Amino acid sequence: MSDTPVERLILDRWSPRAFTPAPIAEAELLAFLDVGRWAPSAYNSQPWRFIYARRDTPEWERFLSWLIPFNHGWAQHASALVYIASHTVMGGKAEPAPTHAFDAGAASVLIQLQASKAGWATHPVSRFDQELARAGLELPDDYAPNAAIIIGRQGRDKNPPRFITGARTAIRTAGITPACFSGVFYCQSTRSGHGIADRSSARCRCLQAHG
Repeated sequence: MSDTPVERLILDRWSPRAFTPAPIAEAELLAFLDVGRWAPSAYNSQPWRFIYARRDTPEWERFLSWLIPFNHGWAQHASALVYIASHTVMGGKAEPAPTHAFDAGAASVLIQLQASKAGWATHPVSRFDQELARAGLELPDDYAPNAAIIIGRQGRDKNPPRFITGARTAIRTAGITPACFSGVFYCQSTRSGHGIADRSSARCRCLQAHG
């Protein structure tokens, strides 16, 4: 539920950890990945790169092996694993691209929404062995591995880890207020009891408390 008007496609998207093993056609997977190129990027540089493996293909177990054991445990039942890398420099100028990861993230969101609309579940992950993935994907030095997206048919999670139970609901029901600030950032932990005029002092105390 949302207190503000949000498209159903966005509200329905979430990241399950239970998948039913099923094949995905390469053409369908590529259609999802193609949607990523419609994302905005700095100077339209489109720094994202998507390196994928589908289940029951020679690359599948190798791609899975770079995930941490916890993620491997449920991702092995999915249909595709897509590693997302981004170009850390601008074109041929070799100038730093400070928003390369941000831009790649925007592309990944579009991919997930398109897959969700088509009836597929997605789960982005960040916990994998960066060095093994970089070597295995044969990434050039000026590309950075950012995350991976697990894509598959959603299954039933009969025994979710205790620390995960309820987490999605808690985050979604927090609402927009804790994440949005007018003018300056201030710490949510000191927010209660402080009026607009006192937000700057609350922010200072938060920064001091956290070093």
